[in-house]
Amino acid sequence: MRVWTRYFNQERIVFAFTVLLLILFALTLPKFLAPSNLLSLVRSVAVLGILGLGMLVVVLGRGIDLSLVATMAISVAWSLQLAASGLSVASAMGIGLLLALGMSLVTGILIAYAEIPSLFATLAMATFVYGFGRAHLITGTDVVYLPPNIGMLAGLGQGALFGIPMPIVVAAVVALIAYLFLRYTKPGRFIYAIGDNLASARIGGVPVRPILVAQYVIAGGIAFVAGLVTATSAEAMNTRVVNSNMIYDVILVVVLGGVGLSGGRGNVRNVIVGALLIGVLMNGMTIMDVQYTIQNVIKSLILLLAIVVDSILNPRDEQTGQQGDI
Repeated sequence: MRVWTRYFNQERIVFAFTVLLLILFALTLPKFLAPSNLLSLVRSVAVLGILGLGMLVVVLGRGIDLSLVATMAISVAWSLQLAASGLSVASAMGIGLLLALGMSLVTGILIAYAEIPSLFATLAMATFVYGFGRAHLITGTDVVYLPPNIGMLAGLGQGALFGIPMPIVVAAVVALIAYLFLRYTKPGRFIYAIGDNLASARIGGVPVRPILVAQYVIAGGIAFVAGLVTATSAEAMNTRVVNSNMIYDVILVVVLGGVGLSGGRGNVRNVIVGALLIGVLMNGMTIMDVQYTIQNVIKSLILLLAIVVDSILNPRDEQTGQQGDI
């Protein structure tokens, strides 16, 4: 069993499946391997990958955040609206970022100190953030367009660095920062310790509650970055994305890549592998003109299968069951 899990873990299986899909699509779909299509493929999952990194930080600490997409959409849409109303771009972006961090801080406090299970706390916060934002911050429209004075910030979604689209570059930078944070900083190691065994981490002197709060604040900041990339790429932020299946796609990327929902197991590489598989699959189905509804059904089945595999590879122990978070 040890040999099997060492050489045939979920990450490697998913990566192998991704390579097989690449070969299959390359042989059967015209122009699939064209450089422009491959860049488009990676670019299409850049935002999903960035959000997946935010979800990774939370899931490693044995939580989940269903409010990521709502935080992303409302905070960035409000920033764009403030900039369009005459506020400087820097101030507008700063206010939007503070909103994202503030809402995530409240979420973290509810989970860490009020001890509300993360599933319910983040679901409620997602509804609150969207409702509050639409009613009091963004009025009269579902779509907030990029203002003319956005300046160089538009390059986040529309520019390129050495021929590589900026959304890919931003996703790579966020991935590198997340890797360094989780691997080489004390808070990053604390997150792994809490996810592995919360009781032992507390006995060992880990400041469990502050770290739990920090997880959600970090995820909120990452969601804001993902929102900026989304808005500058599409030249608008559509707040109706909150009611889409995007949050389930984020969870799919994380779980599919091999991050354990029981906490303490996973890394940035898992998210990258999961995002690549979804990107290849969606790109291939789009070229084959598969209906969007059918694509969602296929993704749902993959998510269900990934959760079943995760429950087998990362069984819930007694202490995990007592958490009740997932």
